[in-house]
Amino acid sequence: MHQLVCALTLTIAAAVAGPALAQVGPTPAEAARYAGLHAAAHQGDVAQITRLAAARADLNARDGNGRTPLHVATFARQREAIRALVKAGAGIDLLDNDRYDGVTIASVADDEDTLRVLLSLGASAKQVTSRYDGTALIAAAHLGHDGVVRQLIAAGAPLDHVNNLHWTAVIESIVLGNGGARHQATLKALVDARANLQLKDRQGATPLQLARTRGYGEMVRMLEAAGAR
Repeated sequence: MHQLVCALTLTIAAAVAGPALAQVGPTPAEAARYAGLHAAAHQGDVAQITRLAAARADLNARDGNGRTPLHVATFARQREAIRALVKAGAGIDLLDNDRYDGVTIASVADDEDTLRVLLSLGASAKQVTSRYDGTALIAAAHLGHDGVVRQLIAAGAPLDHVNNLHWTAVIESIVLGNGGARHQATLKALVDARANLQLKDRQGATPLQLARTRGYGEMVRMLEAAGAR
């Protein structure tokens, strides 16, 4: 029975191996059509952002995918544009049509510098985002973005949030990871932060069982040393 459960878990993992890919940045064609604050944000034109904000442009205007200028600046890694938008009063925690905020966009992109700017400006690491009802921490753990994970933990991200796949950040670091150095470092950060290591997936498998099934020896040792069962 346990083998059947683990096989089912692996099948589900393969089917959703790219949940972060649900995030959609502006295409080159979209960016070329941008005007006003969206264009200034994409180009990092701080002076134009300041002028448009002074002229009472809508700082939270939406493009066809619900992206605000701040979302666009985050995708484009235009950090000074982000600062200018927030200074002018733009919403820092808004979600686009795919239910991503700036923090999750930067986290999925492994963009530690932009994430650091957003968090320093007051962006929340606690929001429920994406069609998976997840968090930026879960997305980063899935991808093995260990530096991002550490930033999010320090910013108070919920360690044990369970998404609608019934996975936590700990579980995703295992079932959607490759067992390599960065996923190991991700798991270590979560273990060190005292994430719950006993929460089970929908099939009743614990993180330790999942790591054993996948043959991730270092993760198994880490979990066992932390008292996982």
